[in-house]
Amino acid sequence: MRFKMISAIAAIAAIALSGAATLVFAQSPHHSHGHAAPPAGAAMRQGMTMMPGHGAGGHGSATAPVNASPATQAFIAANDRMHRDMAVTYSGNADRDFAAGMIPHHQGAIDMARIVLEHGRDPEVRALAESIIRDQEREIAQMRAIMARLPAQ
Repeated sequence: MRFKMISAIAAIAAIALSGAATLVFAQSPHHSHGHAAPPAGAAMRQGMTMMPGHGAGGHGSATAPVNASPATQAFIAANDRMHRDMAVTYSGNADRDFAAGMIPHHQGAIDMARIVLEHGRDPEVRALAESIIRDQEREIAQMRAIMARLPAQ
C-alpha cells in the first residue's frame, strides 16, 4: 500500500511539471521500491544531467533545465534532499535501521506533496497530496517513537 502511495507521488510530480521536463528517479538495486532504473542516458534525453559520478543506477542529483518551472526546481531539490538524508549509518538493528531510513523517505513524500499543493491545480491530485501529508506525518511520529525505544546497537 505504501509503495503505491510513493508511486502516486511520482505521478503527482509528473503531472505538476506541466510538460517542462520529466523527473528522473534513478533507483539503485539496493533501493528500487520495485521500479526499474531508467536506461543510461535517460536524464540527458529529458533535458537533465546527473551529477558527476552518479549514473543511471545511483541516486544522482538532477539539474533542472535553464527554463525549468519553479515546481520542477522544487521537485528536484526535494528529491535530492530525500536521497541525501536517506544515507543513514546502519546500526545492525533491522527495526531501527528501517525507521531511520524511512523517516527521510516519508519526509520526501511530504515535501513533494507540499510542492504540488503550492503549484498544482487538479483537485484529485491536491486531495491525494493532503492525504499523503497527513498519513506520512503520522507514520514519521510513529517511527520516531519506535527509534526512541529501540537500542542504537
